[in-house]
Amino acid sequence: HGWSEALAGIKSPHVKYICPHAPVMPVSLNMNMSMPSWFDIIGLSPDSQEDEVGIKQAAENVKALIDQEVKNGIPSNRIILGGFSQGGALSLYTALTTHQKLAGVVALSCWLPLRASFPQGPISGVNKEIPVLQCHGDCDPLVPLMFGSLTVEKLKSMINPANVTFRTYSGMMHSSCIEEMMDVKQFIDKHLPPV
Repeated sequence: HGWSEALAGIKSPHVKYICPHAPVMPVSLNMNMSMPSWFDIIGLSPDSQEDEVGIKQAAENVKALIDQEVKNGIPSNRIILGGFSQGGALSLYTALTTHQKLAGVVALSCWLPLRASFPQGPISGVNKEIPVLQCHGDCDPLVPLMFGSLTVEKLKSMINPANVTFRTYSGMMHSSCIEEMMDVKQFIDKHLPPV
């Protein structure tokens, strides 16, 4: 709900916005208490074990949302995936593993999950030229800026580096800001112009 409110401030009338809720599940990092989560988070360091099954299942759920929109008459190359934190991580992973050609990815305060599962060098899939807007606060205590920087370097080795934009915001923690939302709006308007 919070993100649908944030998006309301930057909406373009010709674009449909879908903000799915993550399912509620026990999360290891949250002392196994249940919370909205796309997949389990075991730890927050770069070498933490990852929930491979959960990540792949969550990506399948997003691909099903894309398929539904394609059935509704929206070509997949007019669809941008986006998300914040875990949702951004899921958006990146899904875009790099789907067979549907997408219009772009907005990845806010996040990382690339299962990064070791990707081959070294450029990917060969339909989204090897996909535009990516990656944004991160330079004071993020939860997903450190270093994760964003490492992710952008990995992305530039996998897809056309000219299509990867990395923006940082001074003083921003694990959250968003007006400047970031305006960058998101500009990206969406550029890659989803009215038809």
